[in-house]
Amino acid sequence: MTDGGAPPRARVLVTGADGYLGTSVVRRLCEAGCEVLGLTRRPAGAARRADGARPVRGDVRDARGLAAMVREERIDAICHLAALTRTADSRRDPLGYFATNVQGTVNVLGALTGRGRAGPARLVFVSTCAVYRPGSGTPAREDDPLGPDTPYAASKRAAEEVIGFQAATGSLGAVTLRCVNIAGADGRPDPDPARLVPRTLLAATGRVPALTVAGDGSAVREFVHVDDVARACVAALEGCCAGEHAVFNVGSGTGVSVREVVAAAEELTGRRVPVVHREGGGGPAVLRADSRRIRDRLGWRPRRSAIGQILADTLAAGLPEP
Repeated sequence: MTDGGAPPRARVLVTGADGYLGTSVVRRLCEAGCEVLGLTRRPAGAARRADGARPVRGDVRDARGLAAMVREERIDAICHLAALTRTADSRRDPLGYFATNVQGTVNVLGALTGRGRAGPARLVFVSTCAVYRPGSGTPAREDDPLGPDTPYAASKRAAEEVIGFQAATGSLGAVTLRCVNIAGADGRPDPDPARLVPRTLLAATGRVPALTVAGDGSAVREFVHVDDVARACVAALEGCCAGEHAVFNVGSGTGVSVREVVAAAEELTGRRVPVVHREGGGGPAVLRADSRRIRDRLGWRPRRSAIGQILADTLAAGLPEP
């Protein structure tokens, strides 16, 4: 496989199509020659046509409506991005997270396997490296022990498991992409002011008083550009094999400390980033993922995931409201 295009004119439904990652995935799929439909909960008049995709109204939590739409639109494959993703929110609303992230995935699988078309369907599912057991390995590999410790990560792991069991029936080929921290911008700004990259730039530009950092700023994390994840989705769609559920980490291959993010932001903006340190929290000292498997099997490589590029693209696209 190569980091190129999916089979031309495949009819692909993208759930979460008008989200931060979804807009990039839609654009890359269209460039690869797919006919893309973007699932949105917006009314027909309010939905926007994103980079060649045709908006279709629906909700992954509506099993019957989703199944009917997939049949009527003669969908070949689904890139399943729709999810609730905020860790802190998941602790306050675990039921909501499992209803959307797990039952929503069950509904997507049911719609795909009951679509009434010849041949197996294809599914690309975007997951998270937070599914790994804390401290299980650095960098984490796909076969390392899983043990998510938040409702968000646990819901993603459960979704992965049901995808694997369904793929084993032979009714579809599936690929799960476990992503490190998605960052940067590709047309649409990063909408979450709580994430480290936009928060650092908000502090650098004076729109928040300071960046609050847990500990001394030495914690190392890994970031991957949103556009690189979109290209991974296209490569994964091409790489789906009937009866198989392949799992790939998606990352830059380079760890970056919080201090280094701050320094890169200061270099980019020419302004000091005020930092306030607090005790406790912050998670493990190092969180990284080994992405050699997707490079070897699908030919994918990160192109825009250097921290300087991520910061520059985030700033150029516009920062979210604090």
